[in-house]
Amino acid sequence: MTTDEARNSAAIRETYAAALQHELVEVEDDASVVGVVRRPPGWFRATVDENRPELGPPEQLLDEVKQRHEDLKMQGMCDEGAHNAAWEECDFDERYRDHLADSSAAQETLDDLVTAAEGGTTVVLVCFEGENKRCHRHMLIEELRARLHA
Repeated sequence: MTTDEARNSAAIRETYAAALQHELVEVEDDASVVGVVRRPPGWFRATVDENRPELGPPEQLLDEVKQRHEDLKMQGMCDEGAHNAAWEECDFDERYRDHLADSSAAQETLDDLVTAAEGGTTVVLVCFEGENKRCHRHMLIEELRARLHA
């Protein structure tokens, strides 16, 4: 298989932990289920094959978004709305992209995941946010797919 063929057949997907736990998504037996959580609780480790915390948002960003999320909920917003509004107000997109660009550990892990996908492994990124909440794993998917098609 040529490099271009490997890139075209590479599979990188994403989901969230509850979808795996409740079997709402199907994951191939030979897929690599990769957590991308900065602060994984103990139960999360049983949900994934490995966790790569270097791909999780930086601690300070997580703390800021969480605090703003709680503030917005106290003001009467629903959980989902508060989460998404906090994401915007804290400039999550730009700050997370900066983290990925500036972190050699994150860059190395992204390269590792691309290599795995090019080698035929389906890579499934997992964190906590459900379908209707903004999540960094969507940004990771974009980055990984861009690298595959570069």
